[in-house]
Amino acid sequence: MTRDEAEAFLTQVGAGPDEGFPLFEAALACAVHDDDGRDPATARALGAEGVQHLAHRLETESPEEAIAESMAGDLRLQGDLITFDDQANADIIAVAERRRGIPVSLGIFYLHAARQTGLDVKGVDFPGHFLLRIETAEGPLALDPFSEGRVVLPSELSRRALRTGLTPDVAGRLDLLMAPTTDRQVLIRLQNNIFARAQAASDWPRAERSALRRALLDPSDHRPWLDVARAREGQGALAGALQALGRAQQLDGGAAIAARAARERVRLRLN
Repeated sequence: MTRDEAEAFLTQVGAGPDEGFPLFEAALACAVHDDDGRDPATARALGAEGVQHLAHRLETESPEEAIAESMAGDLRLQGDLITFDDQANADIIAVAERRRGIPVSLGIFYLHAARQTGLDVKGVDFPGHFLLRIETAEGPLALDPFSEGRVVLPSELSRRALRTGLTPDVAGRLDLLMAPTTDRQVLIRLQNNIFARAQAASDWPRAERSALRRALLDPSDHRPWLDVARAREGQGALAGALQALGRAQQLDGGAAIAARAARERVRLRLN
């Protein structure tokens, strides 16, 4: 798959519905779009291996035990505690090679295996730390893919929520803390993470690519184009930045004050 082919695929799935969104293949396309000098075969093979292990374990283990043991035990996927900020932790292909990553990149392997084996698992857009929600006979449970898929107790969820700055009345609402998100939003969260890391490193070409992928995955959202503009400005591509800001204004019905202000600032630099 080339970068152009990956971009075409992301454009196609971005325009499609949330139902049936091909999370794993779209995540691979994002990784290829970021660096098309690599072969996604290793990641595909690891994903298939995870499905096989999970299907086997489900014959004798509970869903929450089976998925944790399959991903963290059999595949050896774990959170990278030592080099957490390494950009490779947010790249699906690199995660498959290193067997280490951040919560959302690891979670995509969990979600892929769950989809293929009939488990009801969804992403949870928890503030500051991506989690998974798995439906069991006893009710929904929260799983942490960064911590070997272990169950996160309700009391711990509330403590984590309070540490992120949520008010006590919200932090005590498990229905809010464990609200499932779509697979599309899971992948967009991963691209946000890549953008933040690239921006911190002043890697503007990579920041631009990640912001563009967000724009493709959610073509109705004007905000990714603001980040595209920021990344292009960081590279000195002012005409391209203006084009992206114009796209943001168009999508937001001309109401994007930030886009208008940024557009004027960039326009003045062109003169």
